Amino acid sequence: MNAGDYRISSAGYSAAITQEGAAVRMLTHEGRDLIVPFPLGEPMPDYRGAIVAPWPNRIPDGRYIFGGVELTVPINEPSRAAALHGLVSHVPWTVLYHERSRLGLRHVLRPSKGYPFELLLDASYAVDESGFHTTVTATNTGEHAAPYGTCPHPYLMAGPSPLDTWSLELDAGTILDVTPDRLIPLQRTSVDGTPFDYRRPQRLGKTAIDHAFTDLRTIPGEDEVRLQLRDPLGTGVTMTWGEACPWVQLHTADHEIPERHRIGLAVEPMTCPPNAFNTGEDLVTLPPGTTHNADWTVHAL
Repeated sequence: MNAGDYRISSAGYSAAITQEGAAVRMLTHEGRDLIVPFPLGEPMPDYRGAIVAPWPNRIPDGRYIFGGVELTVPINEPSRAAALHGLVSHVPWTVLYHERSRLGLRHVLRPSKGYPFELLLDASYAVDESGFHTTVTATNTGEHAAPYGTCPHPYLMAGPSPLDTWSLELDAGTILDVTPDRLIPLQRTSVDGTPFDYRRPQRLGKTAIDHAFTDLRTIPGEDEVRLQLRDPLGTGVTMTWGEACPWVQLHTADHEIPERHRIGLAVEPMTCPPNAFNTGEDLVTLPPGTTHNADWTVHAL
């Protein structure tokens, strides 16, 4: 273990997880990157690999109403006047256990003015022949029911070719339209006839994606959703997740900084859509003493 960096490995997989944000800093299979890494000791860029909670995506203006009370969380995306990706992506997590092929981290989210609820958050990681597995468990240790959502934030890499040449397959029937400036959710739209129909493998090309998808169909005979990303040279990566995440945000990493531009596909299985703290759509409400689990797996192709 390096300072702030915990390594696990097995069956050709190797992962490095940071203490800050419980972020997956690096994930490889037989030496090949499966996610876009970032250097040890440097700030995490663009929430790369972080655990996101207690809400995924954005709350416009940082304002929401829960239990009849209006609350305001800090704006951390001033360009869009939004509260982005919760409260735990840049805080230290403590170690519960660390073995050769598995790791457990914990963070206690204390009540604050904008989120007056207490959560015990556990992130567990394991690698085996079937891939790199993550489970996030949230327990309400406070006295009041709490609104809650979570997601991971890896940027997947299919291989060494440019992202525009990769093909994407995701059996999602609906996309959430957003405003072009602040990405505020508008309405659901069928992917039929749009550039966002990936129900059959489709080359990403120049399409810019920063949208939430839903109406996700599971793998036949299984209870998991599967996303596949393939490089024309023959390599690829798969991400699967369970029914706790009926939404997924995809982002082609379009960035004004050239070295960060379209270098990976952000895949964020979400327990609820953007702005769920206001809409209530698929929002998890945790009564005191109750627990919620969400899990996902990354596997090399």
